[in-house]
Amino acid sequence: MVEIADIFRNYGFEYRCIHNLPYRMFKAMQAIETCRTADLGGHIDKCDSCGHIRISYNSCGNRHCPKCQGLKSEKWVMDRKDELLPTGYFHIVFTVTEELNPLILRNQKVMYEVLFKAASETLLELGEDTKHLGAQVGFIAVLHTWGQNLLDHPHIHCIVPGGGLSLNGKYWVRSRKKFLISVKVLSDLFKKKFNAYMIKKYYEGSLNFEGKLNKLSRKGSFEIFAHNLLNKDWVVYSKPPFSTAEKVVEYLGRYTHRVAISNNRIIKVEDGQVTFRYRDYKDNSRTKYMVLDANEFIRRFLLHVLPDNFVKIRYYGILSNKNKSTKLKKCQRLLGVFKKKVSQKKIGFEELLMKIKGIDYRKCSHCNNGKLITIKEIEKKRYGPSLIRIPVSTI
Repeated sequence: MVEIADIFRNYGFEYRCIHNLPYRMFKAMQAIETCRTADLGGHIDKCDSCGHIRISYNSCGNRHCPKCQGLKSEKWVMDRKDELLPTGYFHIVFTVTEELNPLILRNQKVMYEVLFKAASETLLELGEDTKHLGAQVGFIAVLHTWGQNLLDHPHIHCIVPGGGLSLNGKYWVRSRKKFLISVKVLSDLFKKKFNAYMIKKYYEGSLNFEGKLNKLSRKGSFEIFAHNLLNKDWVVYSKPPFSTAEKVVEYLGRYTHRVAISNNRIIKVEDGQVTFRYRDYKDNSRTKYMVLDANEFIRRFLLHVLPDNFVKIRYYGILSNKNKSTKLKKCQRLLGVFKKKVSQKKIGFEELLMKIKGIDYRKCSHCNNGKLITIKEIEKKRYGPSLIRIPVSTI
Protein backbone atom coordinates (compact mmCIF):
# COMPACT_ATOMS: atom_id res chain seq x y z
CA MET A 1 0.00 0.00 0.00
CA VAL A 2 1.26 3.48 -0.91
CA GLU A 3 1.48 5.85 2.04
CA ILE A 4 1.79 9.60 2.49
CA ALA A 5 5.21 8.85 3.98
CA ASP A 6 6.30 7.33 0.64
CA ILE A 7 5.19 10.46 -1.23
CA PHE A 8 7.12 12.65 1.20
CA ARG A 9 10.24 10.48 0.95
CA ASN A 10 10.20 10.50 -2.85
CA TYR A 11 9.14 14.07 -3.53
CA GLY A 12 9.46 15.95 -0.24
CA PHE A 13 13.10 16.99 -0.61
CA GLU A 14 12.45 18.64 -3.98
CA TYR A 15 9.37 20.36 -2.58
CA ARG A 16 11.29 21.75 0.39
CA CYS A 17 14.03 23.01 -1.90
CA ILE A 18 11.51 25.00 -3.91
CA HIS A 19 9.32 26.31 -1.09
CA ASN A 20 10.17 28.25 2.05
CA LEU A 21 8.13 26.22 4.54
CA PRO A 22 7.19 27.29 8.05
CA TYR A 23 8.98 25.12 10.59
CA ARG A 24 5.76 23.41 11.74
CA MET A 25 5.21 22.06 8.21
CA PHE A 26 8.83 21.01 7.86
CA LYS A 27 8.59 19.26 11.24
CA ALA A 28 5.37 17.45 10.25
CA MET A 29 6.93 16.21 7.02
CA GLN A 30 10.02 14.99 8.86
CA ALA A 31 7.91 13.16 11.44
CA ILE A 32 5.73 11.43 8.84
CA GLU A 33 8.75 10.42 6.72
CA THR A 34 10.56 8.81 9.64
CA CYS A 35 7.54 7.30 11.43
CA ARG A 36 8.12 3.60 12.23
CA THR A 37 11.56 3.58 10.65
CA ALA A 38 15.03 3.02 12.12
CA ASP A 39 15.51 6.80 12.22
CA LEU A 40 13.28 7.00 15.31
CA GLY A 41 14.82 4.02 17.06
CA GLY A 42 12.96 1.06 18.47
CA HIS A 43 13.68 -2.31 20.04
CA ILE A 44 14.45 -5.93 19.22
CA ASP A 45 12.34 -8.64 20.85
CA LYS A 46 13.08 -12.36 21.07
CA CYS A 47 10.60 -15.15 21.78
CA ASP A 48 11.45 -17.10 24.93
CA SER A 49 10.02 -20.25 23.35
CA CYS A 50 10.97 -20.47 19.66
CA GLY A 51 13.68 -17.80 19.47
CA HIS A 52 11.83 -15.76 16.82
CA ILE A 53 13.19 -12.21 16.44
CA ARG A 54 10.89 -9.19 15.97
CA ILE A 55 12.15 -5.69 15.22
CA SER A 56 9.79 -2.82 16.08
CA TYR A 57 10.39 0.83 15.27
CA ASN A 58 8.95 3.77 17.15
CA SER A 59 6.06 5.93 15.94
CA CYS A 60 6.50 9.67 15.46
CA GLY A 61 3.38 10.63 17.44
CA ASN A 62 2.77 13.69 15.25
CA ARG A 63 -0.92 14.61 15.18
CA HIS A 64 -0.85 14.97 11.38
CA CYS A 65 0.55 11.48 10.80
CA PRO A 66 -2.14 9.05 9.56
CA LYS A 67 -0.35 6.05 11.09
CA CYS A 68 -0.29 7.51 14.60
CA GLN A 69 -3.95 8.42 15.07
CA GLY A 70 -5.60 4.99 15.42
CA LEU A 71 -4.75 4.19 19.04
CA LYS A 72 -4.95 7.86 20.04
CA SER A 73 -8.50 7.99 18.74
CA GLU A 74 -9.44 4.73 20.47
CA LYS A 75 -7.95 5.94 23.77
CA TRP A 76 -9.76 9.27 23.50
CA VAL A 77 -13.08 7.56 22.80
CA MET A 78 -12.54 5.17 25.72
CA ASP A 79 -12.02 8.16 28.03
CA ARG A 80 -15.24 9.77 26.77
CA LYS A 81 -17.47 6.75 27.54
CA ASP A 82 -17.83 7.76 31.17
CA GLU A 83 -19.09 11.18 30.09
CA LEU A 84 -21.94 9.98 27.86
CA LEU A 85 -25.54 10.69 28.80
CA PRO A 86 -28.47 8.32 28.12
CA THR A 87 -30.09 10.63 25.60
CA GLY A 88 -30.05 11.28 21.88
CA TYR A 89 -27.12 13.21 20.44
CA PHE A 90 -27.01 15.66 17.56
CA HIS A 91 -24.21 16.30 15.09
CA ILE A 92 -24.14 19.97 14.09
CA VAL A 93 -21.62 21.35 11.59
CA PHE A 94 -20.67 25.03 11.30
CA THR A 95 -19.17 26.03 7.94
CA VAL A 96 -18.03 29.47 6.79
CA THR A 97 -18.78 30.86 3.36
CA GLU A 98 -16.06 30.04 0.82
CA GLU A 99 -15.17 33.73 0.24
CA LEU A 100 -13.45 33.60 3.63
CA ASN A 101 -11.10 30.73 2.77
CA PRO A 102 -8.16 32.85 1.49
CA LEU A 103 -8.31 35.14 4.55
CA ILE A 104 -8.49 32.18 6.93
CA LEU A 105 -5.60 30.44 5.19
CA ARG A 106 -3.40 33.53 5.70
CA ASN A 107 -4.47 33.88 9.34
CA GLN A 108 -5.04 30.33 10.49
CA LYS A 109 -4.52 30.65 14.23
CA VAL A 110 -6.50 33.89 14.59
CA MET A 111 -9.37 32.86 12.32
CA TYR A 112 -9.68 29.33 13.67
CA GLU A 113 -10.08 30.88 17.13
CA VAL A 114 -12.79 33.15 15.72
CA LEU A 115 -14.49 30.09 14.22
CA PHE A 116 -14.48 28.24 17.55
CA LYS A 117 -15.69 31.30 19.45
CA ALA A 118 -18.55 32.08 17.07
CA ALA A 119 -19.76 28.46 16.84
CA SER A 120 -19.56 27.75 20.58
CA GLU A 121 -21.26 30.98 21.65
CA THR A 122 -24.02 30.38 19.11
CA LEU A 123 -24.87 26.98 20.59
CA LEU A 124 -24.53 28.07 24.21
CA GLU A 125 -26.64 31.21 23.82
CA LEU A 126 -29.42 29.66 21.76
CA GLY A 127 -29.47 26.68 24.11
CA GLU A 128 -30.18 28.94 27.06
CA ASP A 129 -32.80 30.93 25.13
CA THR A 130 -36.25 29.85 26.39
CA LYS A 131 -37.62 30.24 22.84
CA HIS A 132 -35.52 27.23 21.86
CA LEU A 133 -34.39 24.94 24.69
CA GLY A 134 -34.00 27.05 27.82
CA ALA A 135 -31.17 24.97 29.28
CA GLN A 136 -27.41 24.82 29.79
CA VAL A 137 -26.13 22.66 26.94
CA GLY A 138 -22.75 21.03 26.43
CA PHE A 139 -20.87 19.72 23.43
CA ILE A 140 -17.59 18.53 21.97
CA ALA A 141 -16.29 20.63 19.08
CA VAL A 142 -13.73 19.34 16.56
CA LEU A 143 -12.02 21.48 13.92
CA HIS A 144 -11.53 20.08 10.43
CA THR A 145 -9.87 22.28 7.82
CA TRP A 146 -10.15 20.21 4.64
CA GLY A 147 -12.56 19.02 2.02
CA GLN A 148 -12.39 15.63 0.32
CA ASN A 149 -10.28 17.16 -2.47
CA LEU A 150 -7.72 18.33 0.15
CA LEU A 151 -8.41 22.01 -0.49
CA ASP A 152 -9.09 24.35 2.43
CA HIS A 153 -12.60 23.99 3.83
CA PRO A 154 -12.59 25.01 7.52
CA HIS A 155 -15.57 23.78 9.54
CA ILE A 156 -16.39 22.64 13.05
CA HIS A 157 -18.18 19.43 14.00
CA CYS A 158 -20.17 19.62 17.24
CA ILE A 159 -21.53 16.56 19.03
CA VAL A 160 -24.36 17.79 21.29
CA PRO A 161 -26.52 15.86 23.81
CA GLY A 162 -30.24 16.22 23.11
CA GLY A 163 -31.03 18.44 26.05
CA GLY A 164 -29.39 20.27 28.89
CA LEU A 165 -29.38 21.18 32.55
CA SER A 166 -32.18 23.59 33.49
CA LEU A 167 -31.16 27.20 34.03
CA ASN A 168 -31.72 26.81 37.77
CA GLY A 169 -29.68 23.60 37.77
CA LYS A 170 -32.45 21.44 39.23
CA TYR A 171 -33.70 19.21 36.39
CA TRP A 172 -32.92 17.90 32.90
CA VAL A 173 -34.56 19.60 29.92
CA ARG A 174 -35.12 17.31 26.94
CA SER A 175 -34.91 18.65 23.40
CA ARG A 176 -37.16 17.75 20.51
CA LYS A 177 -36.39 14.34 19.08
CA LYS A 178 -35.69 15.41 15.51
CA PHE A 179 -33.74 18.63 16.03
CA LEU A 180 -32.12 20.64 18.76
CA ILE A 181 -32.33 24.19 17.38
CA SER A 182 -33.43 25.36 13.94
CA VAL A 183 -30.48 25.43 11.55
CA LYS A 184 -31.72 28.73 10.11
CA VAL A 185 -31.54 30.33 13.54
CA LEU A 186 -28.13 28.77 14.17
CA SER A 187 -26.81 29.93 10.81
CA ASP A 188 -28.03 33.51 11.21
CA LEU A 189 -26.51 34.02 14.66
CA PHE A 190 -23.30 32.18 13.75
CA LYS A 191 -22.51 34.37 10.74
CA LYS A 192 -23.26 37.55 12.71
CA LYS A 193 -20.97 36.50 15.54
CA PHE A 194 -18.21 35.37 13.20
CA ASN A 195 -18.41 38.63 11.29
CA ALA A 196 -18.32 40.73 14.46
CA TYR A 197 -15.26 38.91 15.87
CA MET A 198 -13.48 39.04 12.50
CA ILE A 199 -14.01 42.82 12.30
CA LYS A 200 -12.71 43.14 15.86
CA LYS A 201 -9.53 41.29 14.86
CA TYR A 202 -9.17 43.64 11.90
CA TYR A 203 -9.28 46.75 14.07
CA GLU A 204 -6.87 45.14 16.54
CA GLY A 205 -4.40 44.76 13.67
CA SER A 206 -4.33 40.96 14.11
CA LEU A 207 -5.00 40.06 10.46
CA ASN A 208 -2.42 39.54 7.72
CA PHE A 209 -3.28 40.76 4.20
CA GLU A 210 -0.23 39.70 2.22
CA GLY A 211 -0.32 38.92 -1.48
CA LYS A 212 -3.70 38.90 -3.22
CA LEU A 213 -5.41 39.95 0.01
CA ASN A 214 -3.56 43.28 0.11
CA LYS A 215 -6.56 45.22 -1.23
CA LEU A 216 -8.56 44.19 1.87
CA SER A 217 -6.06 45.90 4.15
CA ARG A 218 -7.74 49.25 3.39
CA LYS A 219 -10.47 50.07 5.88
CA GLY A 220 -13.17 50.79 3.31
CA SER A 221 -12.48 47.65 1.30
CA PHE A 222 -12.52 45.43 4.36
CA GLU A 223 -15.79 46.90 5.65
CA ILE A 224 -17.46 46.28 2.28
CA PHE A 225 -16.07 42.73 2.26
CA ALA A 226 -17.40 42.07 5.77
CA HIS A 227 -20.80 43.60 4.97
CA ASN A 228 -21.19 41.47 1.83
CA LEU A 229 -20.52 38.31 3.84
CA LEU A 230 -23.72 38.92 5.83
CA ASN A 231 -25.72 38.68 2.60
CA LYS A 232 -24.34 35.21 1.88
CA ASP A 233 -25.93 31.94 2.96
CA TRP A 234 -23.74 30.33 5.60
CA VAL A 235 -24.15 26.58 5.85
CA VAL A 236 -24.96 25.17 9.27
CA TYR A 237 -26.49 21.73 9.13
CA SER A 238 -27.61 19.12 11.60
CA LYS A 239 -27.35 15.43 10.81
CA PRO A 240 -30.01 12.97 12.02
CA PRO A 241 -29.68 12.28 15.78
CA PHE A 242 -27.80 9.23 17.00
CA SER A 243 -30.01 6.46 18.34
CA THR A 244 -27.77 5.32 21.20
CA ALA A 245 -24.76 6.50 23.19
CA GLU A 246 -22.75 3.64 21.67
CA LYS A 247 -23.39 5.06 18.19
CA VAL A 248 -22.04 8.39 19.42
CA VAL A 249 -18.83 6.71 20.57
CA GLU A 250 -18.37 4.98 17.21
CA TYR A 251 -18.95 8.22 15.36
CA LEU A 252 -16.58 10.22 17.54
CA GLY A 253 -13.86 7.68 16.88
CA ARG A 254 -14.09 8.42 13.16
CA TYR A 255 -13.94 12.19 13.54
CA THR A 256 -11.75 13.34 16.40
CA HIS A 257 -8.26 12.35 15.31
CA ARG A 258 -8.79 12.30 11.57
CA VAL A 259 -6.09 13.84 9.37
CA ALA A 260 -6.57 15.52 5.98
CA ILE A 261 -6.30 12.22 4.09
CA SER A 262 -5.75 8.65 5.24
CA ASN A 263 -3.34 6.24 3.58
CA ASN A 264 -6.15 3.95 2.42
CA ARG A 265 -7.52 6.67 0.14
CA ILE A 266 -4.31 6.80 -1.89
CA ILE A 267 -4.61 4.54 -4.93
CA LYS A 268 -1.21 4.90 -6.59
CA VAL A 269 1.81 7.13 -7.18
CA GLU A 270 3.15 6.95 -10.71
CA ASP A 271 5.29 9.21 -12.90
CA GLY A 272 5.22 11.99 -10.33
CA GLN A 273 1.45 11.94 -9.97
CA VAL A 274 -0.71 10.90 -7.01
CA THR A 275 -4.11 9.29 -7.54
CA PHE A 276 -6.50 9.24 -4.60
CA ARG A 277 -10.15 8.51 -3.91
CA TYR A 278 -12.61 11.18 -2.78
CA ARG A 279 -16.32 11.75 -2.41
CA ASP A 280 -17.92 14.52 -4.45
CA TYR A 281 -20.60 15.95 -2.16
CA LYS A 282 -21.85 18.22 -4.97
CA ASP A 283 -22.62 15.12 -7.04
CA ASN A 284 -24.65 13.00 -4.59
CA SER A 285 -21.51 11.97 -2.65
CA ARG A 286 -20.30 9.82 -5.54
CA THR A 287 -16.86 8.27 -5.19
CA LYS A 288 -14.43 9.67 -7.72
CA TYR A 289 -10.69 9.68 -8.37
CA MET A 290 -8.43 12.72 -8.45
CA VAL A 291 -4.97 12.87 -10.00
CA LEU A 292 -2.56 15.53 -8.74
CA ASP A 293 1.07 16.33 -9.39
CA ALA A 294 3.06 15.15 -6.35
CA ASN A 295 4.08 18.71 -5.50
CA GLU A 296 0.46 19.86 -5.60
CA PHE A 297 -0.58 16.91 -3.42
CA ILE A 298 2.06 17.86 -0.84
CA ARG A 299 0.99 21.51 -0.98
CA ARG A 300 -2.62 20.61 -0.30
CA PHE A 301 -1.71 18.26 2.54
CA LEU A 302 0.43 20.91 4.23
CA LEU A 303 -2.45 23.42 4.13
CA HIS A 304 -3.89 21.46 7.04
CA VAL A 305 -0.89 21.37 9.35
CA LEU A 306 -2.26 23.25 12.35
CA PRO A 307 -0.45 26.09 14.13
CA ASP A 308 1.80 24.95 16.97
CA ASN A 309 -0.04 24.17 20.22
CA PHE A 310 -3.43 24.83 18.62
CA VAL A 311 -6.14 22.76 20.31
CA LYS A 312 -8.46 21.19 17.72
CA ILE A 313 -10.77 19.30 20.12
CA ARG A 314 -12.60 21.45 22.66
CA TYR A 315 -15.30 20.98 25.28
CA TYR A 316 -18.01 23.49 26.16
CA GLY A 317 -20.86 24.05 28.60
CA ILE A 318 -21.71 21.15 30.86
CA LEU A 319 -19.01 19.06 29.11
CA SER A 320 -16.23 21.60 29.70
CA ASN A 321 -13.38 20.55 31.96
CA LYS A 322 -14.46 22.88 34.77
CA ASN A 323 -18.01 21.48 34.74
CA LYS A 324 -17.35 17.75 34.31
CA SER A 325 -17.11 17.05 38.02
CA THR A 326 -20.14 19.20 38.89
CA LYS A 327 -22.77 19.91 36.26
CA LEU A 328 -22.10 16.84 34.12
CA LYS A 329 -22.27 14.53 37.13
CA LYS A 330 -25.51 16.22 38.20
CA CYS A 331 -26.97 15.59 34.74
CA GLN A 332 -25.96 11.94 34.99
CA ARG A 333 -27.68 11.62 38.36
CA LEU A 334 -30.82 13.32 37.02
CA LEU A 335 -30.86 10.85 34.13
CA GLY A 336 -30.30 7.84 36.39
CA VAL A 337 -26.64 7.24 35.62
CA PHE A 338 -24.57 6.33 38.67
CA LYS A 339 -20.92 5.61 38.12
CA LYS A 340 -18.46 4.26 40.64
CA LYS A 341 -15.44 6.44 41.18
CA VAL A 342 -12.47 4.77 39.54
CA SER A 343 -8.94 5.96 40.16
CA GLN A 344 -7.45 7.28 36.94
CA LYS A 345 -4.05 5.86 36.04
CA LYS A 346 -2.03 6.17 32.91
CA ILE A 347 -2.29 3.13 30.65
CA GLY A 348 0.80 2.00 28.79
CA PHE A 349 0.86 1.15 25.10
CA GLU A 350 0.76 -2.62 25.62
CA GLU A 351 -2.08 -2.48 28.14
CA LEU A 352 -4.02 -0.11 25.89
CA LEU A 353 -3.60 -2.41 22.90
CA MET A 354 -4.94 -5.34 24.92
CA LYS A 355 -7.87 -3.37 26.35
CA ILE A 356 -8.98 -1.79 23.08
CA LYS A 357 -7.96 -4.26 20.38
CA GLY A 358 -7.62 -7.46 22.41
CA ILE A 359 -4.09 -7.87 21.08
CA ASP A 360 -1.36 -9.24 23.33
CA TYR A 361 1.66 -7.27 22.14
CA ARG A 362 4.05 -9.67 23.88
CA LYS A 363 2.63 -12.88 22.43
CA CYS A 364 4.81 -14.41 19.71
CA SER A 365 2.96 -14.48 16.39
CA HIS A 366 5.42 -17.02 15.00
CA CYS A 367 4.86 -19.92 17.40
CA ASN A 368 1.70 -18.46 18.97
CA ASN A 369 2.88 -19.70 22.35
CA GLY A 370 5.98 -17.93 23.64
CA LYS A 371 6.44 -14.46 25.09
CA LEU A 372 8.51 -11.78 23.37
CA ILE A 373 11.25 -10.33 25.55
CA THR A 374 13.09 -7.13 24.65
CA ILE A 375 16.78 -7.94 24.23
CA LYS A 376 18.06 -4.71 22.71
CA GLU A 377 17.07 -1.07 22.34
CA ILE A 378 17.69 0.64 18.99
CA GLU A 379 18.86 4.19 19.48
CA LYS A 380 17.16 7.04 17.65
CA LYS A 381 19.35 8.58 14.98
CA ARG A 382 20.60 11.96 16.06
CA TYR A 383 20.13 13.38 12.57
CA GLY A 384 17.47 11.67 10.48
CA PRO A 385 17.66 11.97 6.70
CA SER A 386 14.84 14.51 6.56
CA LEU A 387 16.57 16.77 9.05
CA ILE A 388 19.74 16.80 6.97
CA ARG A 389 17.78 17.88 3.91
CA ILE A 390 17.46 21.52 4.90
CA PRO A 391 15.37 23.55 2.44
CA VAL A 392 17.56 25.70 0.17
CA SER A 393 15.47 28.79 0.98
CA THR A 394 16.53 28.67 4.63
CA ILE A 395 20.29 28.53 3.94
